[in-house]
Amino acid sequence: MTRQTRGAPGGRRAPEKVALISLGCAKNLVDSEVMLGALKKSGYVFVARAEDADVVIVNTCGFIGPARMEAEETLGTVLRLKEKDPRKKIVAAGCYVERDRPGLQKKFPGVDAWTGVQSFDRIPAIVRGQPITVPDRTFLYSDATPRLVSTPATWAYVKVSEGCSHRCGFCAIPLIKGLYVSRSLASIVREVRTLADLGVKEIDLISHDTTWFGRDRGMRHGLVRLLERLVRTSGVEWIRFLYGYPGEITDPLLEVMADPKICRYFDIPFQHSDPALVKAMKRGFNGTQALRLLERIRAKLPDAAIRTSLIVGFPGEGRREFAGLRDFVRTARFDHLGVFSYSPERGTQAFDRPDKVGATEKERRRGALMAIQAGLSLERNKGYIGRQFEVLVERRETGEPRFWVGRGRFQAPEVDGVIRFPLPAGGMTAPLSPIVRVEITSAGVYDLEGRLAP
Repeated sequence: MTRQTRGAPGGRRAPEKVALISLGCAKNLVDSEVMLGALKKSGYVFVARAEDADVVIVNTCGFIGPARMEAEETLGTVLRLKEKDPRKKIVAAGCYVERDRPGLQKKFPGVDAWTGVQSFDRIPAIVRGQPITVPDRTFLYSDATPRLVSTPATWAYVKVSEGCSHRCGFCAIPLIKGLYVSRSLASIVREVRTLADLGVKEIDLISHDTTWFGRDRGMRHGLVRLLERLVRTSGVEWIRFLYGYPGEITDPLLEVMADPKICRYFDIPFQHSDPALVKAMKRGFNGTQALRLLERIRAKLPDAAIRTSLIVGFPGEGRREFAGLRDFVRTARFDHLGVFSYSPERGTQAFDRPDKVGATEKERRRGALMAIQAGLSLERNKGYIGRQFEVLVERRETGEPRFWVGRGRFQAPEVDGVIRFPLPAGGMTAPLSPIVRVEITSAGVYDLEGRLAP
């Protein structure tokens, strides 16, 4: 496993240059990193701009309508580059290809090669137009798989599983990725050790349901066992897991999260609060149950940060149901919140439900919830002023004034806010340490600013 800043040159020189555009979630990014690793091993070099590439790979997301629209817009953009340079190869990969390859092939006949979610490690042969045997299951990498880590040098994602065995009424992930398959605990531990040797300080465990880890292998409390192993890894300072189901937040998990290396951060998508809608969504917790869970978490871990995601406009969400959801957000006081407009997905149980909500009304409801959350977030962030926190440094901003940018334990990468702090007088070409102590001096709705603590 090697590390490289996204888009920077790497590997030995080769006649073809590759630009890879990764769309969608962090799990997609890991798949893109696997493709980069396989391409580097085969001698390709990488460029940041599609305009400069001989081969452009688009790793698509097909989860919801807006993601598919983004994928189509991206494919259209790179195909216009091909019109100017017919020698350029365009490859479409990933979830949207898996979801609807025939439809995409009809819309974009200029794409040279297609691959779904089974063959990320075989991308060099796909680029060369060589025939491959397509496995009958979704690809899941291991610690032995070549991978070119593209996140900032201080942190990395580690995917612990693939697929999902839940059957939520709105979600197409099982239709795209198949049933849940865990990696072996030993493979994950070896990968984390390798990342630690590369200087990575924060490990972010990801999957479609990280709290389900090991269940398919007959493990009880699999995530707890994994965390207990990972905290013993020398060099790793922060461990965070993302995306957990409410019913899987057990007392043993809360107990292991008291370890100083584990970020007391919970990413628990509740989706809605109304009991009837939650039942129609095939989810486990309504608003009352969710609030009880939050009380239990905060009683055991008072400094816990909690993120959730909610869906507005699910069929049957009337004014009363939405009013209850607004009250739920105000009462729960989440640290971080993402709100999505319901996207009808072919093949899911909710696809043909009546009582649909119009697109304009869905966006209005989404905006209303985010406005409530903005006020709560600003209030919470102002409470940080004058306090000191450990900050994992990610990058240095360009321009004036010059700032370092990092995150606290209560901020997950790419989805939450950041902490900015200025370089000391005279400047620095590098921070004193990957993790520094910062005193917060000002607060916005999402981001914080501070200064290096003496």
